[in-house]
Amino acid sequence: MNDLSQDDRPAPAQARLRDSRFLPFILSLVVIVVDQITKAWVVQNLDPVAISGDHIEVLGEFLRIIHTRNPGIAFSIGSELPETVRNVAFTAIPVMVLAGLLFYYFRYDPFHPGQRWAVAAIVGGGIGNIIDRVTRTAGVVDFIDVEFFGIFGLERWPTFNVADAAVVVGGVLLIAGILIEEVRTNGKES
Repeated sequence: MNDLSQDDRPAPAQARLRDSRFLPFILSLVVIVVDQITKAWVVQNLDPVAISGDHIEVLGEFLRIIHTRNPGIAFSIGSELPETVRNVAFTAIPVMVLAGLLFYYFRYDPFHPGQRWAVAAIVGGGIGNIIDRVTRTAGVVDFIDVEFFGIFGLERWPTFNVADAAVVVGGVLLIAGILIEEVRTNGKES
């Protein structure tokens, strides 16, 4: 027997809204799984660049798969810090950022559906790299190596992974979505 009275049951629209907030996290799960599988494959099949220089050319010199480790954060920032500081800071800060983002996401829900999927990509990528920080003592596994043609003085873009790509793409889409929504809102008020 159902203990909920008619008045205690969520309205169908409320139930759909609640479910629509959880659906994008399927993307988070996919990002985490693909990220961890690709990193495990790289670790099993390629020696680190510092040891052998192994790489697989995917699109010639433009796109290569290599095995590097990043003990720092983006662009190896902080890699010179003491290991204990890196381990604590580079794990705790992303966990706090993700917790804050998820709190805001579920508490206030200002996001339209496209922005929800962008948040889910950020969460999946963030968790993928946190898993590496906790389980891989040598640092986060990076393996996607792209030629950058001397733009910004870089012949090659700093090596990255699936999680990094998900965070960046999700972040760009989230910011674009927020800006577009702001322009629409301001346009309607005029």
